Amino acid sequence: EFNNLPDTSRIWVYQSNRKFTPEELEYIQAKTRYFLTQWTAHGSELKAGVDFRYDRFIILGLNESIQSASGCSIDASVRFIQSIEEEFSVILMDKMNVTYRNKEHIQYIPLKDFRKMAKKKQIPSSIIVFNNLVLDKGEYETQWEVPASSSWHSRYF
Repeated sequence: EFNNLPDTSRIWVYQSNRKFTPEELEYIQAKTRYFLTQWTAHGSELKAGVDFRYDRFIILGLNESIQSASGCSIDASVRFIQSIEEEFSVILMDKMNVTYRNKEHIQYIPLKDFRKMAKKKQIPSSIIVFNNLVLDKGEYETQWEVPASSSWHSRYF
C-alpha cells in the first residue's frame, strides 16, 4: 500500500487534464494496482504503491531501498500511463501544464497561460499549486500542495 511506503520512496506524479468519472477511476485503480503487482526490475519484484488524489492525479511510489527502478521498469511504467491516456482520451504525460486549486475547484491549464495570468495578477501568488516535481514521498506529503510563492511557480509572479 502507498501509505506503508517509506518517506524516501521515489514518486512519479501524473496529472490528468480532466477529472475521471467514478467508473473510470474505479477501473483505473484496479488496472494500476494490477500493473504494480507485475512491475519488476531485472526480474525482481518492485515494492510499489499508488495514490489517487482529487479524481485526477495518479501518484506512483516506489521503495527503492529494496529494489531500484531500472530503465526498463521506468519504460514499462511510462507505457502503462500512456495506455491509460489512450484508453480514456486524457493527458497525463504532458509536464508543460499547471494544475492549481481555486478554492475547491481544480484548474488545469497550459503553463504559458498560467504564466500570463500570474504576470497580469489574475491569480495571486498564494494560490495553491500542485508541485508535480516532488521527488519522494516525504516531499509529496509536505511540498506537493503549496502556495505558488513557495514552489517553482513563484518565478512567474
